[in-house]
Formats: sequence, structure tokens, C-alpha cells
Amino acid sequence: MDCGLTVGDSLDRLDETLEGFDFAEFTLGEGVDTDTIDADRLESSLEAANTSLCVHLPFKQDVVTPVPEINDAIIAYLRQLLEWAGSVGAQKAVLHGTARNPHDTDLRPLFADQLEAIGEAAADCGVELVVENVGHQKRGLPLTVLGDLARETNTAVCFDVGHAYMEDGNDGVKRFASQYGDLVSHLHVHDARSRGDTHLPIGAGEIDYDIISEYFAGFDGTVAVEVFTDDVPLLRDTADRVTDCLEIE
Repeated sequence: MDCGLTVGDSLDRLDETLEGFDFAEFTLGEGVDTDTIDADRLESSLEAANTSLCVHLPFKQDVVTPVPEINDAIIAYLRQLLEWAGSVGAQKAVLHGTARNPHDTDLRPLFADQLEAIGEAAADCGVELVVENVGHQKRGLPLTVLGDLARETNTAVCFDVGHAYMEDGNDGVKRFASQYGDLVSHLHVHDARSRGDTHLPIGAGEIDYDIISEYFAGFDGTVAVEVFTDDVPLLRDTADRVTDCLEIE
């Protein structure tokens, strides 16, 4: 298991917080021009911290719409970002599982087609695509729907524990882990309370991480600490807690 840290789109945050982690998960923001990202600095920062790289594709980019021309443009746009990600050595790319209307069942076969096409683009670039559950958000596919479509398309999953909790409490976390845990190659870990998607340090919220211990003990994928703070001791504490939870020495 490699334990990394989400750093947003800030190279400064990467430099200030990454020491001691195995990888950085770097965000590609909405409408980003990758030519403006200082790839030399990114490379030197990763080398200095002796870490590898994952990327998070734009948060608000829908995977599918009812309009074929827009769907084609989505694939073309994401391919450009994946080509950049491959050029800087990213191992994985996280994609939010979203649709223009996630409750429109007619869009689900189209979502599968889009997901397969984006996954093929990622593979062409030497990057593993992982689709993330965001069913607590307006355009996020429900947990079970996302799991079924990921299985249908043979797409790896980024299981965001906090997002699953926000969607359906600890029952949702357990249900997804038990039914789709074999698809998970990337975890986002943080804590949450029912009042909001607050990305707290583990132990500060209401998530029962014994569920994660039960279903992911010995996990050999990647785990990203996604806690909204630059306080390094708090970040390290969450990393230590999830390492203990997964029973990895």
C-alpha cells in the first residue's frame, strides 16, 4: 500500500506538506491550461520528497450529457489532460462519476460508453483511470449505479469513504465496500459529519473506519489522505490511522 496526499492544484502546498507521503494527488482545475503548470518544478518537488504522482481530473466536468457532440468533446478534452498526466509520470487519474442528470436512466448506457472511452484514452497515455463516487453531489451517480457501471466497463474505482458516508451513512460505506470492494484500487480517506462534506481528519467525525478495516485489510492499492488542512501533524495522524486500520506495518 502507498499512502499519499491530495494537494489540490497548489505546488506550494505540495512542497509544504508532502514529506513522508508516498505520492501526491495533484488536481487539474477547471479549464486548466497545462502549459501553465510548471512541470519542471513539479518534477523536482516530487524528486525531493521521493514521491510519485497521481492526478485528479477537473471536479465539475460531467462524464456524460444527452448531446453526442458534447460527449465527444468531453472525451477529447479529458484525453488532452491525460496526455499531460502521462507525460509527467502520473500513475492514476481520478474521475468524478457524474452525469448531466444522474437519475436519467437513459444516460446510463451512454455513461458506460463514455467511461470506456476515457479509460482507453488513459491507458493509451500509461495512466490508470479510477472513477470516484460522488453520489452526495447534485450530478453524482448513486453508489450502487456507479459500482454496477464500473463493473460493467471493467473500470477501477476510487472509493471516497467520506463521500459514501455523506450519501448514505455508514450503511452506504459498508454496502459499497462489501459489493464492490474488489474494484477499488484507490481510496480517498477523511472523516465527515452529517452536517456537511467537511473532509475532517480521521477521528474527528462520525465514520466507522472499522468497516474499512473489515473489507480492506491488507489493501495493496493507493490511499490518498484528503483532509482539508495544511497542518502536517494532522495529515500525518490521519495517514497513521488509516495505515493502522488497513493493518499494514
